[in-house]
Amino acid sequence: MNDDIKNILRSVKDGSLSVDDAYLMLKKDPFADIGFAKVDLHRKLRRGMAEVVYGAGKTSQQITEIISTMQANGQTNILVTRLSSESAEEIKKHVDLRYFDTARLGFTGNMPVSDGNGTIVVATGGTSDMPVAEEAALTAEFFGNSVTRLYDVGVAGLHRLLSHIDDIMSAQVIIAVAGMEGALASVIGGLADCPVIAVPTSVGYGASFGGVTALLSMLNSCSGGVSVVNIDNGFGAGFLASMINHLEKK
Repeated sequence: MNDDIKNILRSVKDGSLSVDDAYLMLKKDPFADIGFAKVDLHRKLRRGMAEVVYGAGKTSQQITEIISTMQANGQTNILVTRLSSESAEEIKKHVDLRYFDTARLGFTGNMPVSDGNGTIVVATGGTSDMPVAEEAALTAEFFGNSVTRLYDVGVAGLHRLLSHIDDIMSAQVIIAVAGMEGALASVIGGLADCPVIAVPTSVGYGASFGGVTALLSMLNSCSGGVSVVNIDNGFGAGFLASMINHLEKK
């Protein structure tokens, strides 16, 4: 159950909130129709994490209106993914937005204090995988997780990865980001005692087929406990890692 709902129920229980007021808070319109978008206002109540804005394909004006609608309905921390630097500059004229160029990601509000069960490790095969890795790392941090970055630790120089064995062994979740043949996820999966989320990237030469080779390699990993998200989907990996790192007994 989501913390927001729990707080409402606790307030009813201790008498600080009436049943009618609580009912009103829970039955508010589940979305705001602004013509070109239907902004989901109940997603945090349902899933524990509010709606994230996918920036690609949207104009800066559309993104600004979506953010403004969210803010008007009480959401202060808003994440925007796949956001170009040009759009970010336009949005900044109307909204207080922090933008991260490498990850192509921006957010409003403050980065929350980490409240996860442990540390999420984000590892890359090479430096070229960093944009996807940063999207994953910043997404995880945005949702309240402590993140350790291990970049350029691919299997072409295995000693680089093994020099961080303590980080790998102590992680709660590991995100393995790699292109080429995508072997990093299997190697990490064979070392770690936690879930490993593999992210294939489109980095590689011709026969990598834009990340399909890494995707298939990761899907066929012989290491147990390795799951795979889509090619270049750093956001999906960071989101899933945060959900795992916030699991509690039900």
